[in-house]
Amino acid sequence: MNKKDEKGTNIWSEWLDFNLSNITAAVVADKPGVFKVHANMKILYIGSGTNLQQSLKDSLSDPCISKARRFSFLVTDNAEQIKDQIVREYLDSHGGKLPSCMENN
Repeated sequence: MNKKDEKGTNIWSEWLDFNLSNITAAVVADKPGVFKVHANMKILYIGSGTNLQQSLKDSLSDPCISKARRFSFLVTDNAEQIKDQIVREYLDSHGGKLPSCMENN
């Protein structure tokens, strides 16, 4: 189900404005996947869900995550595994600190 390039690397969507009109069936599928949201070039949250569209819609009502300006997503059946990998990579490159909207979750 993952889209991959010729090297086998997962292909993420382009960065889109984080708003309800971009989180629609025409843009985001109701399939499992992983997503990242950012504001001011800082990742605020890395999430996953069995329904990407619903997970992103739910994130719009979170006081911290709703501050995000852009999002990117990856449709995959291995959402939790890929999310865990991305979080580990983030921790490694940010001195063990989680994205700000994940610190208290």
